[in-house]
Amino acid sequence: MTKKTPRSDIYQTVTSRIIAELEEGRVPWVQPWGRDAAASAALPKNAISERAYSGVNILILWGEAIAHHYPSQVWMTFRQAKNLGGSVRKGEHGAQIVYADRFTPKAERERAAESGDAPKTIPFLKAFTVFNVAQCDGLPDSVTAAPAPLPECGAIPRAESLIASTGADIRIGGDKACYNPSADYISLPPQPTFFEQINYYRTAFHELGHWTGHESRLDRTFHGRYGSRPYAREELVAEMTSAFVCASLAISPTVRHADYIGSWLALLKDDKKAIFNAASLASKASDFLLSHRPDQALRAA
Repeated sequence: MTKKTPRSDIYQTVTSRIIAELEEGRVPWVQPWGRDAAASAALPKNAISERAYSGVNILILWGEAIAHHYPSQVWMTFRQAKNLGGSVRKGEHGAQIVYADRFTPKAERERAAESGDAPKTIPFLKAFTVFNVAQCDGLPDSVTAAPAPLPECGAIPRAESLIASTGADIRIGGDKACYNPSADYISLPPQPTFFEQINYYRTAFHELGHWTGHESRLDRTFHGRYGSRPYAREELVAEMTSAFVCASLAISPTVRHADYIGSWLALLKDDKKAIFNAASLASKASDFLLSHRPDQALRAA
């Protein structure tokens, strides 16, 4: 079910929603599986392909899970529910998510063919609607069954393994967490110094999010002094990277960085595409980090 919504409207609709959450003191990419949500810690995924959603769609679907207390992070379209032998219950309203792609107009293809140049593509954004499995009836058990819960603290060894497998230069000590892009190393305080030790992993993946931006990896720009828009943008990318990685590892850290909300609000109000760009970069960064998991290496062998 596709809605032909103007591209600018989609950007503004999503950005306005996230601005409203920030203004109410809620950070939509941090701990969406806490007391306000019934779903377990995980990235939202499609019921048919089992692929996790990415970018800004993660934030949209996490927000829907919180708002409606859905017990699942699994979603599908109206047609997919029907193809599975089920149906969306009457009166249920879906969540609008987005799909980004590029196309080449016919005139541009013809111009490129004549000149021998590479054709120029135009980006576009489409909106479509998905429903949580909790909004559907008649679905097979394989789709609706809740995943087996991990044992308590079972995700922590996974976090340690992932951190080690990245090969990042991480130096433990002191009382500051930071990434030094010129020397390409991370500083982290010792885990026992954290009030809640689980937040050590949240902080580690935040700094590893910055680490992915080095020119030898994903090559993001680190320019910008504290409080500037480029600084706020990079902090937003690192914070969402940490949230996405923690969700993938079923780690539930507590909320952090309330002091950044003001700069994030300014960034989003100034640029309605900022959250889309930041979420896309964060998805790429989290995918880069998660590709180092030992189980991923075995799967690729």
